[in-house]
Amino acid sequence: MTVRIRTALTTVMVLVIAITVGAVLLVERVSKQLPLRLPNARACVVDGDGGEISLDADQMANAATVAAVGLSRHVPQQAITVALATAWQESKLRNLNGGDRDSIGLFQQRPSQGWGTPAQIHDARYAARAFYSALLKIDGWQGMRVTDAAQAVQRSAHPEAYEKWADRAESLARALTGETVGAVACTVTGEPAMRGPAAAAELAVELRRDWGDTTDTVTSDNLPGVAVPVRDARAGWQYAHWLVAYAKDRGIKRVRFTNREWTAKSGSWTRVSASADDSSRVLAEVYRAV
Repeated sequence: MTVRIRTALTTVMVLVIAITVGAVLLVERVSKQLPLRLPNARACVVDGDGGEISLDADQMANAATVAAVGLSRHVPQQAITVALATAWQESKLRNLNGGDRDSIGLFQQRPSQGWGTPAQIHDARYAARAFYSALLKIDGWQGMRVTDAAQAVQRSAHPEAYEKWADRAESLARALTGETVGAVACTVTGEPAMRGPAAAAELAVELRRDWGDTTDTVTSDNLPGVAVPVRDARAGWQYAHWLVAYAKDRGIKRVRFTNREWTAKSGSWTRVSASADDSSRVLAEVYRAV
């Protein structure tokens, strides 16, 4: 009797294992054939030439700062591409507190190598300015591959590592420099980090930190937020994309430029009717005070 029970249990276990393995193989085979799209947990999407690039809100804001610092210094777009590829490789676009040995921040710069104090390097704006200053001193950097230009600055033990980010960095740079339109879209959920006049004032300060003290902003009591005057469409999209990238941190509810509008609720850009002023300014509305 005992032998029969053991045999039956063994048979059942073999059948269960066989069914499980078969099910896994079937799901794997079918999933490769069906256009199945799982929910995207990322907060921000950049519409690039090679498809969508997914980043979370922190990564997107850091990338926007790197680009804004470059634009405020009037560096070539290729320099911004190199900077973004470097930060992608070194920190995954995160402002890290540490790293290898005494490395810090977005670019993993080292105080012991003369990049600055730990506090300075941990300031994303300072780090980006330092990177651009070093890059622009490299003879012929504009004719180099992205990885070679980055390596000339970073002197990494893995000189080819930056190249795998080159295409994504180029697409992201095109969006953040305003070459592509409505290309940065972030989904913002939950309670706003800030509201009302305080949020608008902090947003104006943050704009000047990234873009320079000459950045002109106008606040309005009727519509809490800021309006950024722009000289042309490309400059408008530079600011518009930056504002969307910082929407989560600064309680931004809506961004509008020309005939396009992004809202935190939809997380995307839609076409709207435009007024005469919509092509000369970028409007960012923050959440009203409760």
